[in-house]
Amino acid sequence: SSGINAEYGGDTFCYFAGMTFAVLGILGHFSKTMILFFVPQIFNFLLSIPQLFHILPCPRHRLPRLHPTEDVLTMSVVKFKASDIGVLGRLTLFLLTTLRLVSVQYEEDETITMSNLTILNVVLKLMGNTHERTLTIYMLIIQVVCSGIGFLIRYQAVRLFYDE
Repeated sequence: SSGINAEYGGDTFCYFAGMTFAVLGILGHFSKTMILFFVPQIFNFLLSIPQLFHILPCPRHRLPRLHPTEDVLTMSVVKFKASDIGVLGRLTLFLLTTLRLVSVQYEEDETITMSNLTILNVVLKLMGNTHERTLTIYMLIIQVVCSGIGFLIRYQAVRLFYDE
């Protein structure tokens, strides 16, 4: 059976692909259109901000965890004491919980177990534990739908604002 590392192209491919899109957008003079294609990535960054800027605790690895006996991915979590976060952290946690973007469990000893703030964990929260291939398909569907909406906005909705 193939594991996570068997399909992952690595950071080098990710950097190359991102650089290619950036160069195409800049040289082709359609940088605004390119931004529409990156909506899932922008959402992932905005969702990650509380952990990246240490408003909420950030573990070393935030990717989903492989449950080897069932061959499914599960949400990765971080555990911390309620006293470890400040007022802004509590407000952020409340907002994320209200928006149903995070899974939170409160334990009696004031320990909080929270799913990490990544788009992959949000999809796993919404769809349940799933095989890596299925999660990849979900992410590709999200990317295609967002790109389709981006094309719709760029080439159809623009008529509402500009004369042809």
